[in-house]
Amino acid sequence: MTDSAPHTPRLYVETLPVGDIRLLIPLIDSRDPLLWIRKGQGMAGIGTALRLEFSGESRIVDACARWREVADAATVVNPLGSPGTGLIAFGAFAFAGDSALPSVLIVPRLIIGKRDGQFWVTKVTVLQPGETVPGDHPSLPAGRQLGEEYRISLLPGASKPDSYRDAVEKAVAHILAGDLEKVVLARDLVGHLPEGADLRRVITDLALGYPDCWTFAVDGLIGSSPETLVRVDHGTVSARVLAGTISRGRDAEADHDQAVALATSAKDLDEHRFAVASVLTALSPHSRTLITSEIPFTLKLPNLWHLASDVEGALSDGSTSLDLIASLHPTAAVAGTPTPDALRLIGELEPFDRGRYAGPVGWVGADGDGEWAVALRCAQVAGNGDITAYAGAGIVAESQPEHEFLETRMKFRPIVEAFG
Repeated sequence: MTDSAPHTPRLYVETLPVGDIRLLIPLIDSRDPLLWIRKGQGMAGIGTALRLEFSGESRIVDACARWREVADAATVVNPLGSPGTGLIAFGAFAFAGDSALPSVLIVPRLIIGKRDGQFWVTKVTVLQPGETVPGDHPSLPAGRQLGEEYRISLLPGASKPDSYRDAVEKAVAHILAGDLEKVVLARDLVGHLPEGADLRRVITDLALGYPDCWTFAVDGLIGSSPETLVRVDHGTVSARVLAGTISRGRDAEADHDQAVALATSAKDLDEHRFAVASVLTALSPHSRTLITSEIPFTLKLPNLWHLASDVEGALSDGSTSLDLIASLHPTAAVAGTPTPDALRLIGELEPFDRGRYAGPVGWVGADGDGEWAVALRCAQVAGNGDITAYAGAGIVAESQPEHEFLETRMKFRPIVEAFG
């Protein structure tokens, strides 16, 4: 059901431990998949018990309040109590408040999960008036083979290569004029799914090719993100900040040289410093014990190196993961510094609605704990089969248009190869 009225549905949620679940992806829907996994662990959703939609500048704050109402009204039977069990919602939020695409929280009818050797199934039923237990429960479907192979070329969309380079040039001029310090500019690629295409093929390629990333599928948003926006687990908050990128080398020696070049690049270190500062500023009102390393480390992915920093602390105000993404989004890693000036320039220079690209994607539990990534290395698949993929680069004073264009091409590689 889709929830748009003030009435709060009563959910009956029951989690049961089950035997070994080898693979999650074969269980999900081929055209409307729900998934959150990393290194083969996570949750898959089947069907929809409840869909909540939000829009406008207050979309995340509104989601916080609405989710509390839904969780408070639910009956939850959960003997396991570990992360991802019990009542959860998969979520994806639009980058901007004026996006045409709604932000969503989706409670599946069935959730299948695996984490740290524990396997479970959660069944969710919407209680009818007068019911205290459900009349029936959804049953666990059998896994299905993947559909036929297909290959799609993703081509430049609203932002052509030359217009993107021109936008970078204009952004650098604004930075040199003192209007702002950093802005993240994205470009888009577009394509179309063939009739009957099985999206699980794309998801499988992403999950196998990028096992250290969060592979996600929520309401047509599909991708593998290396960046943890925030994780909340029993009073502890953590985040992984990524900013600063370079391609992998052709061999071991060249690869090492690339990592050293990134770690010593003044341009990339400046970009990274802005991103870490924005996360610390957003989280500091919620934690008095935040810790992060003084020097970022280099994070190796199959196609590139990132500068990365981990942030961790104890929550001091009882905030939920939704509260924290409301405080964090958008970070300097996906918007710029100062954020209001960067957002204005993005609106001026990007010729498209980002939709959910660079917005929060992940899951939240009934207690507010959850895991959220930044929706990067991703594409939005519309109901009519249209595909729009996005990739961006952080622009600072030293940025060169051709270099930034090539960086976006590197970042497109996971999604382009998964579809192609």
